[in-house]
Amino acid sequence: MPKTAIGKYRWTIVTLLFFATTVNYMDRQVIGLLKDRLANMLQWSEQDYSHIVMAFTASYALGLLVFGIIIDRIGSRLGYTWSIIIWSLSAMAHAFMRTTLGFGIARSALGLGESGNFPAAIKSVAEWFPKRERALATGIFNSGSNVAAILGPALIALLLSVGGAVWGVRSAFLVTGALGFLWLAFWLTFYDTPQRLLGKRVQQPEYDHILSDDEDELPAAQQTRISWVTLLGVKQTWAFFVGKLLTDPVWWFYLFWVPSYINATYHLDITKSWVYVSVIYTVASFGSILGGYLSGWLIHHKGFPDYKARKLAMFIFACCVFPIILIRFTDHVWVAVGLISLAAAAHQAWSANIFTTASDMFPKRAVSSVVGIGGMAGSLGGVVFPLITGIVLDHFKALGHLGVGYNIIFAICAVAYLLAWILMHFLCPKMVRISIKA
Repeated sequence: MPKTAIGKYRWTIVTLLFFATTVNYMDRQVIGLLKDRLANMLQWSEQDYSHIVMAFTASYALGLLVFGIIIDRIGSRLGYTWSIIIWSLSAMAHAFMRTTLGFGIARSALGLGESGNFPAAIKSVAEWFPKRERALATGIFNSGSNVAAILGPALIALLLSVGGAVWGVRSAFLVTGALGFLWLAFWLTFYDTPQRLLGKRVQQPEYDHILSDDEDELPAAQQTRISWVTLLGVKQTWAFFVGKLLTDPVWWFYLFWVPSYINATYHLDITKSWVYVSVIYTVASFGSILGGYLSGWLIHHKGFPDYKARKLAMFIFACCVFPIILIRFTDHVWVAVGLISLAAAAHQAWSANIFTTASDMFPKRAVSSVVGIGGMAGSLGGVVFPLITGIVLDHFKALGHLGVGYNIIFAICAVAYLLAWILMHFLCPKMVRISIKA
């Protein structure tokens, strides 16, 4: 008997999430790519820059909590719409700022808007995919962050060469910010829940496939919102919280400081170093997809339980981050790029799996809230870590040994994932799904 075609519209949804994440990261990384130029124009110290990064991450942390709740209430379609309108306008506003305070305000607004991306995206994946496909779907859309980092440096270099020192900087913010409104037109045209699109863009075989492991989900009419008190009272929430708290700040460091590290260490400018930065994130994009594929492969082909597949994959990727500690022993740019590339790829692979643990352990109606709580934890770490980074780098820069400061920060990055994995295992050894029937 021929096998019934399942349908592929759910992968169209992933494509939308991929481009949203690409725009999201392109908007947030512009300031990192322009850091040295802006520092010269506005006389920023490393700590001044770290304060601007902290303004973004603090606002992002608050926004994750707010958007997590909002998206669980109003849904991904409308929640994503409001999120991208806010962040696109805020990204464009950077072009009109002339002071450090102005950039801090613009970054705060950007952080608030961008915080809606991951709660909405993870909830969308939970709505559109069965468990065995969720890590791969998450890995694919999360690779958009790397594509942004691949295309962003080349785009910024082009805009700087065409627009010059002043207008090149302004146009970088305006052009990248405007991309969000282009995406929004596609989102409003093609996205809705599987239930609403059944019989239109989604046929019954694919709908049944999407819901194939949802036997513990209540009918929509019987579902009630799960409170923060309930979520904070279970170890599963705290396992996700700790995992994000310890590892998200490392990604912030890569995003906001690696271009400057390459420029300072190897005496380059963004117009030359963008090739190295693009290589790092090209490799990282493969890590994101591989990370999602590996745990799904262990579940589907090796019969691993969900939690065992996720945890084994996360342990492997935590080990792959550790070699970044060796960066202190090289003075060759391509060796450094190779080590950073491996660490960045491992982070993205880790990220694809840790996000999926939220939809593994919680019902769909709570996923955005849990992702918001965990994302808030990661952003709080992202507030503290830039402060430490700024202090350490300024101290060693004053001593004429900036490279030593970077080596210390990279050493912290090397051990963060293994520590996070150990604590997550201690809190939730089998990542048991919570059972809430009302």
